[in-house]
Amino acid sequence: MNAPLEAPLGIGIIGSGFIAHFHVRSWQSIRGSDIVATQSRSLDRARELAAYAEELRVGKEVTAYDDIAALVRDERVDAVWVLTPNHTRVEVVRAVCEEVRSGRASLRGIAVEKPLGRNLAEAREVADLVRGAGLRHAYLENQVYAPRLTRTRELMWARGASRSGTPYLARCTEEHSGPHSAWFWDSEAQGGGVLNDLMCHSLEAGRFLLTPPGHDPSAWLTPVSVTATIASLRWGRERYAARLTETHPGVQDYRTTPSEDYANATYTFVNGDGEPVIVEAMTSWGYVGAGMRLSFELLGPEYSMSANSLSGDATVFFSRDLEQREGEDLLEKQNAEQGLMPVIADEPAAYGYVAENTHITRVFADGGQPAESLDSGVAVTELLMAAYYAAETGTVVHFPVDLSDYVPAVARKAWHPRTAPAAKEATA
Repeated sequence: MNAPLEAPLGIGIIGSGFIAHFHVRSWQSIRGSDIVATQSRSLDRARELAAYAEELRVGKEVTAYDDIAALVRDERVDAVWVLTPNHTRVEVVRAVCEEVRSGRASLRGIAVEKPLGRNLAEAREVADLVRGAGLRHAYLENQVYAPRLTRTRELMWARGASRSGTPYLARCTEEHSGPHSAWFWDSEAQGGGVLNDLMCHSLEAGRFLLTPPGHDPSAWLTPVSVTATIASLRWGRERYAARLTETHPGVQDYRTTPSEDYANATYTFVNGDGEPVIVEAMTSWGYVGAGMRLSFELLGPEYSMSANSLSGDATVFFSRDLEQREGEDLLEKQNAEQGLMPVIADEPAAYGYVAENTHITRVFADGGQPAESLDSGVAVTELLMAAYYAAETGTVVHFPVDLSDYVPAVARKAWHPRTAPAAKEATA
């Protein structure tokens, strides 16, 4: 184990998109670490992110790179956050680990954004590369650090489970009107659609809620079976498919070859007490409301909890006579600027990014291993692939199941729900 650091932990950010900016914002509330370097394939974008970090005073003289190896070899960089698109994940992690394995660089840890891979083979490769380099590692699943989950989970287990028995049902939902960037809509680059994009959150939040504090969900919960449904509901319609083509030129035609914009899955597990428990996960890119909606429920023998992000910290009202510009200044994926709207005052804190990055940086600085590791990411990916397989085959998938070489039809652009015979008959 590495000795604790005296100086602040130096963070290198690899990636310069929306999520990278979200992480940088979170550092305003984090002590003991500074952002010291940024990297992007576009040096201009790396410089923009570096300037943003300096503007927020979460780093000084932040160095921008367009080369991953150069960032990793930077003597100020102690740990890296990999925040690049899904289809680059293996390539980026391999580049980082090669610098460490060769001795050209030394790192205290690596944190990788969700999902860990586009499929199980990629997720396992990422984890194997990191272990082969001897690095501490963290899987960046912000929702298991969100205060609304961590605090209520503590209460449920301390006041409810300890007296009446363990919880048995978690319902977790994430919905919004669609991703920001073009690559999310490309099912090959992304690894699928909304199931791969968002259900990784809902599934891990459900496992987290059903697991007692201090335990590893993968050790406490043994998967038994999964059923799932995926569908193209909104973005495959003519009007919205045409909008995608205009907004993101070059993206596949969602009228014939969409990604799923709706997914649900029901997972059955056996918990550490030998009791059957269930996670119901539902995700959508077809939700039209104030903005992104996260909802959670936990049910036990004599207790329950519920949380909804759109409850917000406050509400504001703007009349129709006010001219409003589009933006996301009230909450992420904001869909309107008029009427009665919720406000989330500090989104990086509310969604768990502050607590996540605080925990990981402290553990890395002390030479430890974060609990939410790349092993967690591999487990989640395996469960996601099982849901895709269940939806694709219309079967109940029972565990264990070998999905080592499985790539969902959506990710292969071989899913054509709107041109299938059943769909034609239904609209005849």
